[in-house]
Amino acid sequence: MTKTTPYKNALVGLLSLASVLPDGTTASVLPRVADCQKNSYPGPKNPSFETGDLSGWTVVNGTAFGNASVITAASQLGSGPFNHVGKQFLSTSLQGGEAATGTLRSSTFKASSVMSFLVGGGYDPQNLYVGLVLEKDGTLLFSQTATNDEALIRIVWDTSAYAGQNVYMVVVDTSTTGHINLDDVRTGCHALGDGPHTFNVLGQSNQPTKNLTALSAASRYAVDPTRPQYHYTPYQGWINDPAGLIQWGGKYHLFNQFNPDAPLWGPMYWSHAESPDAVHWRDLPVALTPPYPNNTQDTSGRYTGSAVKNKDTGALQLVFTDATNVEFHPNAVPEVVSSAVALDGIHFDLSNKNPIVAKAPPNASSGFRDPKVFWDPTDNNWKMVVGSGNSQSGNVQLFKSTGPATSELLSWEYVGVLHQGDGSRGIMWECPNFFPIGDKWVLFYGQDKGFKGWYEVGTYNGTTFTSEKLGLFDSGPDSYATQWFADDAGRNLAITWINNWNTTKWVSRVNGWAGTQSIMRELFIREDGGLGQKPVAEVSLLASGPAKSLGQTDVYGTYEVGFTDTARLQATIDLAASDAPAFTIELFASKVESTSLIYNFADHSLTLDTTQAGYGQAGTWNATIAKPANNRLSLDILIDRSSIEVFVGDGTAMTVRVFPRYQESKNIRILSHEGKTVFDNIVLTPMGSAWE
Repeated sequence: MTKTTPYKNALVGLLSLASVLPDGTTASVLPRVADCQKNSYPGPKNPSFETGDLSGWTVVNGTAFGNASVITAASQLGSGPFNHVGKQFLSTSLQGGEAATGTLRSSTFKASSVMSFLVGGGYDPQNLYVGLVLEKDGTLLFSQTATNDEALIRIVWDTSAYAGQNVYMVVVDTSTTGHINLDDVRTGCHALGDGPHTFNVLGQSNQPTKNLTALSAASRYAVDPTRPQYHYTPYQGWINDPAGLIQWGGKYHLFNQFNPDAPLWGPMYWSHAESPDAVHWRDLPVALTPPYPNNTQDTSGRYTGSAVKNKDTGALQLVFTDATNVEFHPNAVPEVVSSAVALDGIHFDLSNKNPIVAKAPPNASSGFRDPKVFWDPTDNNWKMVVGSGNSQSGNVQLFKSTGPATSELLSWEYVGVLHQGDGSRGIMWECPNFFPIGDKWVLFYGQDKGFKGWYEVGTYNGTTFTSEKLGLFDSGPDSYATQWFADDAGRNLAITWINNWNTTKWVSRVNGWAGTQSIMRELFIREDGGLGQKPVAEVSLLASGPAKSLGQTDVYGTYEVGFTDTARLQATIDLAASDAPAFTIELFASKVESTSLIYNFADHSLTLDTTQAGYGQAGTWNATIAKPANNRLSLDILIDRSSIEVFVGDGTAMTVRVFPRYQESKNIRILSHEGKTVFDNIVLTPMGSAWE
């Protein structure tokens, strides 16, 4: 077998993307670099600004660029890390401040087959971007904006169509509120990697357009190396809260807070998808549209809510927050509850009785949003919880339906405060859910400052909730705005948004999308009285091939499990037979990056460590795991390109987004520290696409 060079391997990686597309469609949508060495020319002068100034670059216009815009100390932009190469890089914020505008161009150079560079700063495709221009006619061939983060991300452009022609780069900042960062421009084979490590191919120009009808959803979604394959994501645009979860008409329905116009939060639509089995998804038409969609500055929109079935007509009813931007509509009520109905479950009509709750009740000065309707068996009536709070603490408000239980739910009466916080978890609770499991009731909600998802388990008398157990819904950093529902089988199911507001690491923005929903989870009461969760059984339907079972395995030192970034890893550890003080499972691992999951035998702690995990949020998060009665620790880990969901046998969950830099970062390995870790079994299952 012929051994290829690392850079040739990178080209194979680029070409392999083309294999998922029908013949005749690849030329316009994917990098197709035949040989990076065949058309390889020097790039622009001073490509990394290591001269400490703008030598080799020309200020075309404006005041945003000058020698002061070359950063010589990264601390000028904050604490980092910034992912820059060398000691200097360019930032347009330092010469004339954020309000300054201007254009910078590089020296002229011949286009190679491929080029790459690092970009950071603001997201604004029209006003903040790095571009490549054809010199002979001034055509802008490519452009790329950043992610609203100072940290730099590697963008790869296939420039083979212009190989040998004179081109130049431009750095454009016409924004008065943002800036753009640039570093390390590369051309030719060097553009594809660092030594033996080849870059993941990122950049908006590498994404197939959605209107290419020859491409299936699964094919389009497979192109992007940052995109989870068996989790729900928007093809382009933004999603946050899952909403309207219901099983209706024999299908599972998922709605999402959605902005189709940019991978940023904005005027909220409701996107809509359905599934036959709770794990495979098909997009449906947008369900709800903001009231003023033609004014992108007006953020009035349809916020989170819930879905119920009308027992008279069988129609699907959505109950949601109508949020109005009072800067544009000063006499409006900022948050009310509204309704929309669809007999076919697809085309929704707003109720002519909206708003169905016209104002917030007392004790709601912090906000009033995210209604969740539930059936209350204590008095056989429809009830509704709404997130709220006052100046002292968050709370959940309770309403009851005053109309017939089988009709459209349009008439509501205020009951009172279901549960009041003590101030330690913020002054506004978002996305509340309230439901029974067995003889207990579960309340969960999101803390709006710090953005943590909490659950409480306790008792309920029909009007108030008494908490007996409090905990984090998910012990990782990337879980918020969880929504519950009960399916036709009576299972308590939930989906959580596996992103969060308190991070700037929205790496997939360079590919035009942001936001991911978790796998469907089943909820249960843990042995300690807390709320537990596990993947639904139907996750097994996502397997794309036979599982590899390694059987009983004694691990000393390092044990290689497999090489994949789209898989399910299940393991059972014999705690009594193990004598190591700790073991680590490394995911998305290579010689230069990895995510670590560390179990400590002495204190039964599980630590999720992303400090060496590529472009994503760096940190460590901990959970204490209940010692199993049978001394068997079970782990069920869902690995999906840029996401990790960890489920422990006691019901603990830990979720995180990571964005590996390199194609080689797919190793899965186990490290046993200073002793033996005994695994009853290790099973690695390849996973396929969730898209039908």
